[in-house]
Amino acid sequence: MMMRRHKSTTMKTTTSTHTPFLLSDIGEGIAEVELLQWFVRSGDEIAQFDRLCEVQSDKATVEITSRFDGKIVNLCGDVGDMIKVGSPLMHIHVDGDGANSVISHEEDDDVHAHAHAASLHNINDEEDMLQIPSKASSSYQNYVNVNGLANGAASNMSAVNPISTEKVQTTPAVRKIAKENNIDLYTIAGTGINGRILKSDLLDHLNGGQQFKSFDQITTNTANIQPEKIENKALLGSHHDHDQIEPIRGVARLMAKSMTLSLQVPHFSYADEVTMDNLKDVRENLKPIAEAEGLRLTYMPFAIKAASIALNQYPKVNCSFDDSSMTLRYHQDHNIGVAMDTSRGLVVPVIRACQNLSIFEITRELNRLQSAAAEGKLTESDFADCTFSLSNIGVIGGTYMKPVIVPPQVAIGAIGKIQRLPRFVGETDEVIAAHIMQVSWSGDHRVLEGSVMANFSNSWKLLMENPSRMILKLK
Repeated sequence: MMMRRHKSTTMKTTTSTHTPFLLSDIGEGIAEVELLQWFVRSGDEIAQFDRLCEVQSDKATVEITSRFDGKIVNLCGDVGDMIKVGSPLMHIHVDGDGANSVISHEEDDDVHAHAHAASLHNINDEEDMLQIPSKASSSYQNYVNVNGLANGAASNMSAVNPISTEKVQTTPAVRKIAKENNIDLYTIAGTGINGRILKSDLLDHLNGGQQFKSFDQITTNTANIQPEKIENKALLGSHHDHDQIEPIRGVARLMAKSMTLSLQVPHFSYADEVTMDNLKDVRENLKPIAEAEGLRLTYMPFAIKAASIALNQYPKVNCSFDDSSMTLRYHQDHNIGVAMDTSRGLVVPVIRACQNLSIFEITRELNRLQSAAAEGKLTESDFADCTFSLSNIGVIGGTYMKPVIVPPQVAIGAIGKIQRLPRFVGETDEVIAAHIMQVSWSGDHRVLEGSVMANFSNSWKLLMENPSRMILKLK
Protein backbone atom coordinates (compact mmCIF):
# COMPACT_ATOMS: atom_id res chain seq x y z
CA MET A 1 0.00 0.00 0.00
CA MET A 2 1.43 3.35 -1.04
CA MET A 3 1.31 6.36 1.30
CA ARG A 4 0.63 9.78 -0.16
CA ARG A 5 1.82 12.98 1.53
CA HIS A 6 -0.46 16.03 1.34
CA LYS A 7 0.62 19.53 2.27
CA SER A 8 -2.75 20.34 3.82
CA THR A 9 -2.97 17.30 6.11
CA THR A 10 -0.92 15.91 8.96
CA MET A 11 0.69 12.51 8.46
CA LYS A 12 1.48 10.65 11.71
CA THR A 13 4.70 8.72 11.23
CA THR A 14 7.11 7.04 13.56
CA THR A 15 10.68 6.81 12.28
CA SER A 16 14.04 5.84 13.71
CA THR A 17 17.32 6.67 12.01
CA HIS A 18 20.94 7.46 12.70
CA THR A 19 21.47 10.91 11.24
CA PRO A 20 24.94 12.35 10.54
CA PHE A 21 25.04 15.91 11.85
CA LEU A 22 27.24 17.80 9.38
CA LEU A 23 29.13 20.99 10.11
CA SER A 24 27.28 23.67 8.16
CA ASP A 25 28.80 26.81 6.62
CA ILE A 26 29.45 29.29 9.45
CA GLY A 27 30.91 32.17 7.48
CA GLU A 28 32.13 33.35 4.10
CA GLY A 29 35.43 31.76 3.14
CA ILE A 30 35.61 29.43 6.16
CA ALA A 31 36.58 25.89 5.09
CA GLU A 32 37.44 24.31 8.44
CA VAL A 33 37.26 25.00 12.17
CA GLU A 34 39.03 23.88 15.31
CA LEU A 35 36.94 21.96 17.86
CA LEU A 36 37.37 23.81 21.16
CA GLN A 37 35.00 21.91 23.44
CA TRP A 38 32.06 19.51 23.55
CA PHE A 39 28.95 20.35 25.55
CA VAL A 40 27.57 16.81 25.09
CA ARG A 41 28.72 13.18 25.22
CA SER A 42 27.76 9.97 23.44
CA GLY A 43 24.45 8.71 24.78
CA ASP A 44 23.13 12.15 25.77
CA GLU A 45 19.51 13.03 24.96
CA ILE A 46 19.31 16.35 23.08
CA ALA A 47 16.60 18.67 21.80
CA GLN A 48 16.51 21.28 19.08
CA PHE A 49 18.64 24.37 19.83
CA ASP A 50 20.64 22.59 22.58
CA ARG A 51 24.33 23.52 22.58
CA LEU A 52 26.48 20.78 21.07
CA CYS A 53 29.99 22.16 20.79
CA GLU A 54 32.12 25.27 20.44
CA VAL A 55 34.35 25.71 17.40
CA GLN A 56 36.84 28.36 16.34
CA SER A 57 37.50 29.47 12.80
CA ASP A 58 40.26 31.74 11.59
CA LYS A 59 38.02 34.67 12.50
CA ALA A 60 35.73 33.91 15.42
CA THR A 61 34.41 31.45 18.00
CA VAL A 62 30.99 29.94 17.31
CA GLU A 63 28.65 27.69 19.30
CA ILE A 64 26.94 24.95 17.26
CA THR A 65 23.37 24.05 18.27
CA SER A 66 21.23 21.04 17.44
CA ARG A 67 18.69 20.94 14.62
CA PHE A 68 17.12 17.71 15.89
CA ASP A 69 15.55 16.00 18.88
CA GLY A 70 17.21 12.68 19.60
CA LYS A 71 20.04 10.76 21.23
CA ILE A 72 23.73 11.10 20.38
CA VAL A 73 25.17 7.87 18.97
CA ASN A 74 28.81 8.95 18.72
CA LEU A 75 31.00 12.04 18.41
CA CYS A 76 33.25 12.38 15.37
CA GLY A 77 36.13 14.38 16.78
CA ASP A 78 38.21 15.23 19.82
CA VAL A 79 39.00 18.63 21.28
CA GLY A 80 41.73 20.20 19.15
CA ASP A 81 40.74 18.42 15.94
CA MET A 82 40.24 20.39 12.73
CA ILE A 83 36.75 19.74 11.27
CA LYS A 84 36.04 20.58 7.64
CA VAL A 85 32.75 22.20 6.61
CA GLY A 86 30.45 19.44 5.38
CA SER A 87 32.05 16.76 7.56
CA PRO A 88 30.07 14.98 10.33
CA LEU A 89 30.37 16.35 13.85
CA MET A 90 28.37 13.48 15.34
CA HIS A 91 25.62 10.96 14.64
CA ILE A 92 22.21 11.36 16.22
CA HIS A 93 19.60 8.65 16.77
CA VAL A 94 16.44 10.50 15.73
CA ASP A 95 13.29 8.79 17.04
CA GLY A 96 10.14 10.88 16.62
CA ASP A 97 6.39 10.32 16.76
CA GLY A 98 3.67 12.31 15.02
CA ALA A 99 4.21 16.05 14.60
CA ASN A 100 7.56 15.95 16.38
CA SER A 101 9.08 13.25 14.16
CA VAL A 102 11.81 13.72 11.64
CA ILE A 103 11.11 11.69 8.49
CA SER A 104 14.36 10.42 7.02
CA HIS A 105 14.95 10.93 3.32
CA GLU A 106 16.71 7.57 3.25
CA GLU A 107 15.45 4.33 4.87
CA ASP A 108 17.41 1.39 6.26
CA ASP A 109 16.94 -0.85 3.19
CA ASP A 110 16.01 -0.78 -0.48
CA VAL A 111 12.35 -1.74 0.07
CA HIS A 112 11.60 1.14 2.41
CA ALA A 113 13.64 3.57 0.33
CA HIS A 114 11.80 2.83 -2.93
CA ALA A 115 8.40 2.75 -1.22
CA HIS A 116 9.04 6.11 0.38
CA ALA A 117 10.25 7.60 -2.90
CA ALA A 118 7.16 6.25 -4.71
CA SER A 119 4.85 7.81 -2.12
CA LEU A 120 6.40 11.20 -2.87
CA HIS A 121 6.53 10.73 -6.64
CA ASN A 122 3.95 13.40 -7.45
CA ILE A 123 5.43 16.03 -5.15
CA ASN A 124 7.28 18.89 -6.81
CA ASP A 125 10.55 19.20 -4.81
CA GLU A 126 11.37 22.73 -5.92
CA GLU A 127 7.85 23.86 -5.11
CA ASP A 128 7.99 22.24 -1.67
CA MET A 129 11.21 24.05 -0.92
CA LEU A 130 9.53 27.43 -1.41
CA GLN A 131 6.35 26.60 0.49
CA ILE A 132 5.90 27.17 4.20
CA PRO A 133 5.57 23.55 5.43
CA SER A 134 2.91 22.28 7.79
CA LYS A 135 3.86 21.28 11.33
CA ALA A 136 4.00 17.63 10.39
CA SER A 137 6.39 18.20 7.50
CA SER A 138 8.47 21.06 8.93
CA SER A 139 11.26 18.92 10.32
CA TYR A 140 11.25 16.79 7.19
CA GLN A 141 11.64 19.76 4.86
CA ASN A 142 14.42 21.25 6.97
CA TYR A 143 16.16 17.87 6.99
CA VAL A 144 15.94 17.19 3.25
CA ASN A 145 16.09 20.62 1.62
CA VAL A 146 18.11 22.80 3.99
CA ASN A 147 20.60 20.55 5.72
CA GLY A 148 21.02 18.12 2.82
CA LEU A 149 22.25 15.44 5.23
CA ALA A 150 22.86 11.90 4.03
CA ASN A 151 23.44 8.56 5.74
CA GLY A 152 25.91 6.78 3.48
CA ALA A 153 25.05 3.34 4.90
CA ALA A 154 21.30 3.74 4.93
CA SER A 155 20.45 3.56 1.26
CA ASN A 156 21.53 1.78 -1.87
CA MET A 157 19.29 3.78 -4.16
CA SER A 158 20.70 3.88 -7.68
CA ALA A 159 18.96 6.98 -8.94
CA VAL A 160 21.38 8.75 -11.24
CA ASN A 161 20.77 12.12 -12.81
CA PRO A 162 20.97 11.60 -16.58
CA ILE A 163 22.58 14.26 -18.73
CA SER A 164 19.70 16.52 -19.50
CA THR A 165 18.67 20.10 -20.00
CA GLU A 166 16.41 19.91 -16.94
CA LYS A 167 17.51 21.67 -13.77
CA VAL A 168 19.40 19.41 -11.36
CA GLN A 169 17.48 18.84 -8.13
CA THR A 170 19.70 20.09 -5.28
CA THR A 171 20.18 22.98 -2.86
CA PRO A 172 21.92 26.34 -3.39
CA ALA A 173 24.69 25.31 -0.97
CA VAL A 174 25.50 22.25 -3.09
CA ARG A 175 25.47 24.33 -6.28
CA LYS A 176 27.90 26.78 -4.69
CA ILE A 177 30.36 24.03 -3.70
CA ALA A 178 30.08 22.47 -7.18
CA LYS A 179 30.74 25.83 -8.86
CA GLU A 180 33.77 26.53 -6.66
CA ASN A 181 35.24 23.13 -7.58
CA ASN A 182 34.22 23.17 -11.30
CA ILE A 183 32.03 20.08 -10.88
CA ASP A 184 29.29 19.26 -13.41
CA LEU A 185 26.30 18.24 -11.28
CA TYR A 186 24.87 16.19 -14.17
CA THR A 187 27.75 13.72 -13.68
CA ILE A 188 26.88 12.98 -10.05
CA ALA A 189 24.52 10.22 -8.89
CA GLY A 190 22.02 11.70 -6.47
CA THR A 191 20.93 9.48 -3.57
CA GLY A 192 18.16 11.75 -2.32
CA ILE A 193 14.45 11.56 -3.11
CA ASN A 194 13.77 11.49 -6.87
CA GLY A 195 17.50 11.59 -7.53
CA ARG A 196 18.14 14.82 -5.60
CA ILE A 197 21.87 15.49 -5.20
CA LEU A 198 22.78 15.85 -1.54
CA LYS A 199 25.82 17.59 -0.13
CA SER A 200 27.21 14.20 0.93
CA ASP A 201 26.95 13.02 -2.71
CA LEU A 202 29.05 15.96 -3.84
CA LEU A 203 31.59 15.50 -1.03
CA ASP A 204 31.89 11.80 -1.91
CA HIS A 205 32.52 12.81 -5.53
CA LEU A 206 35.22 15.27 -4.48
CA ASN A 207 36.82 12.56 -2.32
CA GLY A 208 37.15 10.24 -5.30
CA GLY A 209 33.80 8.52 -5.03
CA GLN A 210 34.54 6.89 -1.67
CA GLN A 211 31.51 6.78 0.60
CA PHE A 212 31.41 5.94 4.27
CA LYS A 213 30.07 2.38 4.64
CA SER A 214 29.39 2.56 8.34
CA PHE A 215 29.51 4.87 11.31
CA ASP A 216 32.48 2.89 12.65
CA GLN A 217 34.42 3.70 9.48
CA ILE A 218 33.83 7.42 9.97
CA THR A 219 35.30 7.38 13.46
CA THR A 220 38.07 5.04 12.31
CA ASN A 221 39.13 7.54 9.64
CA THR A 222 39.67 10.14 12.35
CA ALA A 223 41.41 7.71 14.65
CA ASN A 224 43.84 6.64 11.93
CA ILE A 225 45.36 10.11 11.64
CA GLN A 226 47.44 9.92 14.83
CA PRO A 227 49.42 6.74 14.01
CA GLU A 228 50.33 8.29 10.66
CA LYS A 229 51.76 11.31 12.46
CA ILE A 230 53.77 9.04 14.76
CA GLU A 231 55.21 7.13 11.80
CA ASN A 232 56.27 10.37 10.09
CA LYS A 233 57.77 11.57 13.33
CA ALA A 234 59.75 8.35 13.67
CA LEU A 235 61.36 8.99 10.26
CA LEU A 236 63.12 12.00 11.74
CA GLY A 237 65.32 9.76 13.88
CA SER A 238 65.47 8.72 17.49
CA HIS A 239 67.08 11.98 18.65
CA HIS A 240 63.81 13.78 17.75
CA ASP A 241 61.61 11.42 19.77
CA HIS A 242 61.08 14.00 22.50
CA ASP A 243 60.32 16.92 20.16
CA GLN A 244 56.79 18.27 20.26
CA ILE A 245 54.76 18.89 17.11
CA GLU A 246 52.15 21.63 17.45
CA PRO A 247 49.69 22.38 14.63
CA ILE A 248 48.96 26.03 13.85
CA ARG A 249 45.24 26.63 14.36
CA GLY A 250 42.63 29.24 15.23
CA VAL A 251 43.73 32.87 15.23
CA ALA A 252 47.37 31.82 14.85
CA ARG A 253 46.40 30.22 11.55
CA LEU A 254 44.89 33.51 10.39
CA MET A 255 48.06 35.30 11.51
CA ALA A 256 50.19 32.92 9.43
CA LYS A 257 48.07 33.54 6.34
CA SER A 258 48.01 37.33 6.85
CA MET A 259 51.76 37.55 7.38
CA THR A 260 52.37 35.47 4.26
CA LEU A 261 50.30 37.98 2.28
CA SER A 262 52.18 40.88 3.89
CA LEU A 263 55.40 39.68 2.24
CA GLN A 264 54.01 41.08 -1.01
CA VAL A 265 53.98 44.59 0.47
CA PRO A 266 57.10 46.79 0.12
CA HIS A 267 57.18 48.26 3.63
CA PHE A 268 58.81 51.49 4.68
CA SER A 269 58.99 52.73 8.26
CA TYR A 270 58.81 56.08 10.00
CA ALA A 271 59.23 56.73 13.73
CA ASP A 272 59.01 59.64 16.15
CA GLU A 273 58.58 60.40 19.83
CA VAL A 274 55.66 62.15 21.51
CA THR A 275 55.68 64.21 24.70
CA MET A 276 52.71 62.96 26.74
CA ASP A 277 52.68 65.37 29.73
CA ASN A 278 49.57 67.34 28.65
CA LEU A 279 47.62 64.23 27.70
CA LYS A 280 48.62 62.58 30.98
CA ASP A 281 47.01 65.46 32.90
CA VAL A 282 43.85 65.39 30.75
CA ARG A 283 43.44 61.64 31.23
CA GLU A 284 43.87 61.92 35.01
CA ASN A 285 41.11 64.55 35.11
CA LEU A 286 38.73 62.46 32.98
CA LYS A 287 39.34 59.08 34.64
CA PRO A 288 36.88 59.60 37.54
CA ILE A 289 34.14 60.66 35.09
CA ALA A 290 34.79 57.58 32.96
CA GLU A 291 34.79 55.29 36.00
CA ALA A 292 31.43 56.73 37.07
CA GLU A 293 30.07 55.45 33.73
CA GLY A 294 31.73 52.07 34.20
CA LEU A 295 34.51 52.77 31.69
CA ARG A 296 38.25 52.17 31.89
CA LEU A 297 39.93 55.15 30.23
CA THR A 298 43.42 54.49 28.85
CA TYR A 299 45.56 56.44 26.39
CA MET A 300 44.40 54.27 23.50
CA PRO A 301 41.03 56.03 22.87
CA PHE A 302 42.91 59.34 22.52
CA ALA A 303 45.36 57.72 20.07
CA ILE A 304 42.45 56.29 18.05
CA LYS A 305 40.59 59.60 17.90
CA ALA A 306 43.75 61.50 17.00
CA ALA A 307 44.39 58.99 14.20
CA SER A 308 40.85 59.46 12.88
CA ILE A 309 41.25 63.25 12.80
CA ALA A 310 44.61 62.89 11.02
CA LEU A 311 43.02 60.51 8.50
CA ASN A 312 40.61 63.29 7.55
CA GLN A 313 43.61 65.36 6.57
CA TYR A 314 45.41 62.50 4.79
CA PRO A 315 42.68 60.18 3.43
CA LYS A 316 45.14 58.17 1.35
CA VAL A 317 46.40 56.55 4.56
CA ASN A 318 42.88 55.16 5.04
CA CYS A 319 42.80 53.51 1.60
CA SER A 320 42.83 49.88 0.60
CA PHE A 321 44.90 48.76 -2.38
CA ASP A 322 43.80 46.16 -4.95
CA ASP A 323 46.97 45.02 -6.67
CA SER A 324 45.08 42.86 -9.18
CA SER A 325 43.26 45.87 -10.68
CA MET A 326 45.81 48.48 -9.54
CA THR A 327 43.11 50.59 -7.88
CA LEU A 328 42.73 52.45 -4.59
CA ARG A 329 39.52 52.54 -2.58
CA TYR A 330 39.12 55.67 -0.44
CA HIS A 331 37.05 54.64 2.58
CA GLN A 332 34.60 57.14 4.02
CA ASP A 333 34.56 55.44 7.42
CA HIS A 334 37.58 55.20 9.69
CA ASN A 335 37.32 51.56 10.80
CA ILE A 336 40.34 51.30 13.05
CA GLY A 337 41.61 47.89 14.13
CA VAL A 338 43.24 47.58 17.55
CA ALA A 339 45.72 44.75 18.10
CA MET A 340 45.12 42.79 21.31
CA ASP A 341 47.21 40.05 22.86
CA THR A 342 45.05 37.18 24.15
CA SER A 343 45.63 33.67 25.47
CA ARG A 344 44.59 32.36 22.04
CA GLY A 345 46.90 34.64 20.09
CA LEU A 346 46.92 38.11 18.57
CA VAL A 347 43.54 39.45 17.44
CA VAL A 348 42.68 42.76 15.76
CA PRO A 349 39.01 43.66 16.33
CA VAL A 350 37.67 46.83 14.72
CA ILE A 351 36.11 50.03 16.09
CA ARG A 352 33.90 51.30 13.29
CA ALA A 353 33.27 54.84 12.06
CA CYS A 354 35.63 56.44 14.56
CA GLN A 355 35.15 59.78 12.81
CA ASN A 356 31.63 59.88 14.27
CA LEU A 357 32.50 58.77 17.81
CA SER A 358 33.51 60.74 20.88
CA ILE A 359 36.46 59.66 23.01
CA PHE A 360 34.08 58.16 25.59
CA GLU A 361 32.18 56.29 22.86
CA ILE A 362 35.45 54.89 21.55
CA THR A 363 36.37 53.93 25.13
CA ARG A 364 33.10 52.05 25.61
CA GLU A 365 33.52 50.07 22.37
CA LEU A 366 37.19 49.40 23.12
CA ASN A 367 36.28 48.05 26.58
CA ARG A 368 33.64 45.77 25.03
CA LEU A 369 36.06 44.37 22.47
CA GLN A 370 38.75 43.83 25.11
CA SER A 371 36.34 41.88 27.32
CA ALA A 372 35.10 39.81 24.39
CA ALA A 373 38.67 39.08 23.29
CA ALA A 374 39.69 37.96 26.79
CA GLU A 375 36.70 35.57 26.91
CA GLY A 376 37.17 34.34 23.35
CA LYS A 377 33.75 35.72 22.38
CA LEU A 378 34.65 37.97 19.46
CA THR A 379 32.40 37.43 16.45
CA GLU A 380 33.26 37.55 12.77
CA SER A 381 31.64 40.98 12.46
CA ASP A 382 34.07 42.34 15.09
CA PHE A 383 36.93 41.78 12.62
CA ALA A 384 35.32 42.95 9.39
CA ASP A 385 36.07 46.00 7.23
CA CYS A 386 39.25 47.26 8.91
CA THR A 387 40.78 50.24 7.06
CA PHE A 388 43.66 51.22 9.38
CA SER A 389 45.33 49.56 12.38
CA LEU A 390 47.03 50.52 15.65
CA SER A 391 49.06 48.31 17.96
CA ASN A 392 49.99 49.18 21.54
CA ILE A 393 53.22 47.28 22.14
CA GLY A 394 53.87 49.60 25.07
CA VAL A 395 51.63 47.60 27.40
CA ILE A 396 54.21 44.81 27.14
CA GLY A 397 57.20 47.13 27.41
CA GLY A 398 58.57 47.88 23.95
CA THR A 399 59.49 51.27 22.52
CA TYR A 400 60.18 51.20 18.77
CA MET A 401 59.16 48.42 16.40
CA LYS A 402 58.38 47.79 12.75
CA PRO A 403 54.67 46.92 12.51
CA VAL A 404 53.55 44.70 9.64
CA ILE A 405 50.80 45.84 7.25
CA VAL A 406 47.86 43.51 6.68
CA PRO A 407 46.71 43.82 3.03
CA PRO A 408 44.67 45.43 1.58
CA GLN A 409 45.36 48.13 4.18
CA VAL A 410 48.22 50.48 3.35
CA ALA A 411 49.38 51.67 6.79
CA ILE A 412 49.68 50.64 10.43
CA GLY A 413 50.98 52.28 13.61
CA ALA A 414 52.59 50.89 16.79
CA ILE A 415 52.68 52.77 20.10
CA GLY A 416 55.50 52.22 22.59
CA LYS A 417 55.56 52.50 26.37
CA ILE A 418 55.61 55.87 28.15
CA GLN A 419 58.94 56.64 29.85
CA ARG A 420 60.07 59.44 32.15
CA LEU A 421 63.16 60.79 30.42
CA PRO A 422 65.32 63.96 30.59
CA ARG A 423 64.71 66.49 27.83
CA PHE A 424 66.09 69.94 27.03
CA VAL A 425 63.66 72.85 27.19
CA GLY A 426 63.66 74.45 23.75
CA GLU A 427 67.07 75.76 22.75
CA THR A 428 68.17 76.34 26.36
CA ASP A 429 70.43 74.21 28.51
CA GLU A 430 67.62 73.61 30.99
CA VAL A 431 66.77 69.94 31.44
CA ILE A 432 63.42 68.70 32.72
CA ALA A 433 61.78 65.33 33.23
CA ALA A 434 59.27 64.55 30.49
CA HIS A 435 56.91 61.66 29.79
CA ILE A 436 57.94 60.37 26.35
CA MET A 437 56.22 57.82 24.14
CA GLN A 438 57.64 56.40 20.90
CA VAL A 439 55.48 55.72 17.86
CA SER A 440 56.37 53.69 14.75
CA TRP A 441 54.54 53.67 11.44
CA SER A 442 54.73 51.35 8.44
CA GLY A 443 53.43 52.27 4.98
CA ASP A 444 52.90 50.47 1.69
CA HIS A 445 55.43 52.14 -0.61
CA ARG A 446 53.40 51.17 -3.67
CA VAL A 447 50.75 53.64 -2.51
CA LEU A 448 52.22 56.03 0.07
CA GLU A 449 55.22 58.32 -0.17
CA GLY A 450 57.36 58.84 2.88
CA SER A 451 56.29 62.50 3.03
CA VAL A 452 52.61 61.50 3.34
CA MET A 453 53.37 59.19 6.26
CA ALA A 454 55.55 61.83 7.93
CA ASN A 455 52.88 64.54 7.60
CA PHE A 456 50.21 62.16 8.90
CA SER A 457 52.45 61.33 11.88
CA ASN A 458 53.09 65.02 12.60
CA SER A 459 49.36 65.74 12.58
CA TRP A 460 48.68 62.84 14.95
CA LYS A 461 51.58 63.89 17.20
CA LEU A 462 50.31 67.49 17.44
CA LEU A 463 46.93 66.28 18.68
CA MET A 464 48.46 63.87 21.20
CA GLU A 465 50.77 66.55 22.60
CA ASN A 466 47.99 69.16 22.64
CA PRO A 467 44.76 67.23 23.36
CA SER A 468 42.74 70.46 23.63
CA ARG A 469 43.13 70.79 19.85
CA MET A 470 40.94 67.68 19.47
CA ILE A 471 38.01 69.75 20.74
CA LEU A 472 38.26 71.97 17.66
CA LYS A 473 38.05 68.90 15.39
CA LEU A 474 35.16 67.09 17.08
CA LYS A 475 31.79 67.04 15.33
